Amino acid sequence: QLQLVESGGGLVQPGGSLRLSCAVSGPSLDYYAIGWFRQAPGKERERVSCISGNAGRTNYADSVKGRFSISRDSAKNTASVYLQMNSLKPEDTAVYYCTAHFTGSRDQLCIQQGDYWGQGTQVTVSS
Repeated sequence: QLQLVESGGGLVQPGGSLRLSCAVSGPSLDYYAIGWFRQAPGKERERVSCISGNAGRTNYADSVKGRFSISRDSAKNTASVYLQMNSLKPEDTAVYYCTAHFTGSRDQLCIQQGDYWGQGTQVTVSS
C-alpha cells in the first residue's frame, strides 16, 4: 500500500511560479512511475506530467511544455516528486493530484489513470 501527500498549492498571480511537492511512501517505489494530474471545474481530468521510477524519463502535456518541470528524489521506501510550475496562466487553475502507477519497470512512464492517488492540492492563478 502506497501513501501520497501533496503540498505547495495556493494562490498566485498570472506569470508567477509555484512548486508542488508529493511525498510518497511504500515498498518498491522504483517500480512506480509518478504522475501529476489536474482537474478544473467542468473540465475533464488531464495528465500534466509523469516521471519514471529511476527518474530517467519524463513527459509533459502540450499545454504545460516549456513551463512545468518534474523531478524526483528517491530513498528507501520514500520518494519526493516535485512539479515546478512557471509562467502560470489562469487556465492552469485546478486541483492537482499526485498519482503512482505500478509499471514493473524502473524506466517506464505512467500508464492509465494511476493505482494510488493523493488527496489533491488547489492551485489558483488569478490577479
